[in-house]
Amino acid sequence: MALTRRSLLAASAAAGAALLSEGRSQSADRAPRKIKYIDIHTHLGAFYHGQELTAELLVRFMDLYDVERSCVLPLVSPESAPVPQPVATALAAYKAFPERIVPFCAVDPRVLTPPGQRPGHIGGLSGLIDLLKRYQDAGCRGLGEHKTGLAFDAPQQMYLYEACATVGLPILFHLDDIRNPDTPGLPRLENVLKAFPELPLIGHAAGFWASISADATLEDFGRYPPVPQAVVAGGALDKLFDKYPNLYGDLSEPGGEKAIARDPAFGREFIVRHAEQLLFGTDVLMPGQQIPQFELLDSLKLPEEVQYKIYRGNALKLLKLEGE
Repeated sequence: MALTRRSLLAASAAAGAALLSEGRSQSADRAPRKIKYIDIHTHLGAFYHGQELTAELLVRFMDLYDVERSCVLPLVSPESAPVPQPVATALAAYKAFPERIVPFCAVDPRVLTPPGQRPGHIGGLSGLIDLLKRYQDAGCRGLGEHKTGLAFDAPQQMYLYEACATVGLPILFHLDDIRNPDTPGLPRLENVLKAFPELPLIGHAAGFWASISADATLEDFGRYPPVPQAVVAGGALDKLFDKYPNLYGDLSEPGGEKAIARDPAFGREFIVRHAEQLLFGTDVLMPGQQIPQFELLDSLKLPEEVQYKIYRGNALKLLKLEGE
């Protein structure tokens, strides 16, 4: 066992060195950014075997790419990751780097039981609220990555959404054809947006971002589009962003990145149109990972006020980080 542990640590260290070396070569000729990023989407742990991303490596990655703060998202649902990433990991990173790490919490709504049953389990809506308040008191600023095998508006999910709305925690959710599934037009997402108009919901993944195009099919919810591929105007995302100010989009890869890269002219207009509701993210989860968002977004030559909103301003407001 000790030998295996040493081997894994050595592999992670080697991969981390590769990440840093590659990052230095990519950023050697780049001047420090005027507008530093707040990254709405990162993970810690070993999503893939032997590819552990530690808090220390994440912070060094952030330093290379002018990321001021990163949100660390746990993964606790059985459908969400090969190896769970507990809330404790995000909180430990926050404790080690309180000025750089913003912890999120995650709760699978299937832990919910009726009040008074099965002592020790979360009982009813009040039990969920109590749990979320404890996470909030420990420093968590949001819930996510919310990534379950339940339909997006399933009854158990609605209890969790109500609890988050009650305590004031925004939710970053994954939506595709398996995890928090919905259908073209995103009717289940709209049900939740209507039910909880004060609850910020931050969308991510294939199904959510396929909906940038009016011709999105259910098959598109389970895959990422080829690049290039034209976007058909009038997609569900344009409609929902216009109608619901509590909806946000996570531009992390591969969903957000490919949604913009598939049709850069449309993508640029989309970003400018919805600048108040979009957030920069990387979804970095392992050493050596390629992050195309940096170059892609720079290539769009966005107005400076738009850059500020999506790179950091919206996150500062949404996560209540202003003045800290």
